Amino acid sequence: MSLFTISNLTKTYGEGHAKVVALNNVSLDLPEGKFIVILGASGSGKSTLLNMLGCMDRATSGSIYFGKTDLNTFNKRQMTAFRGEYIGFVFQSYNLLPDLTALENVEFSTELAGLSRKEALSALNSVGLSERVNHYPAELSGGEQQRVSIARAIAKNPKVLLCDEPTGALDFNTGNMIIELLKNIQKTQNTSVLLITHNREIADVADVVITLRSGEVVQ
Repeated sequence: MSLFTISNLTKTYGEGHAKVVALNNVSLDLPEGKFIVILGASGSGKSTLLNMLGCMDRATSGSIYFGKTDLNTFNKRQMTAFRGEYIGFVFQSYNLLPDLTALENVEFSTELAGLSRKEALSALNSVGLSERVNHYPAELSGGEQQRVSIARAIAKNPKVLLCDEPTGALDFNTGNMIIELLKNIQKTQNTSVLLITHNREIADVADVVITLRSGEVVQ
């Protein structure tokens, strides 16, 4: 079953001589319930594609179907509602609020989704941080901070987890632990994981690998 069906997707920035084609006529069928890696160098269009899938931006042309709904027809209010209901985001930078504890950082997200402290604690437990809930970001390692950001993303039980270079700021061993955690979430929580990276080694754990170059699918 398809998670996203992408047809002739194009995204351009600027006009005339300053025009930049970030995505060029991309067509993909992304299956549901899988660990999907989008691989590419800087400037290949992978972050742009992730932004389209997460309703952070709208394509210039083409369509992105989520079920029977074309996300590229959404207005800003509909884009916000879609992100809130279906999407969890994990970024290279952890984006934690320094004056809030791990629990409070996750609660900040769950409260916006109308959830309780119970869901926040459950999410932190699922990423192995039940003993660190009252620690502030400065008291946590980089890997622990990334686990807090993952807990924040999965607390509302999203349909899709979109990960933008989630191991980019971590050392090799810690990065591998984060990938294993994301793989476990995909398997046990009925969540589709879509991860973009320039690291080819991460592709080894994927169910589906898509390679982008200069805004086009090459493999």
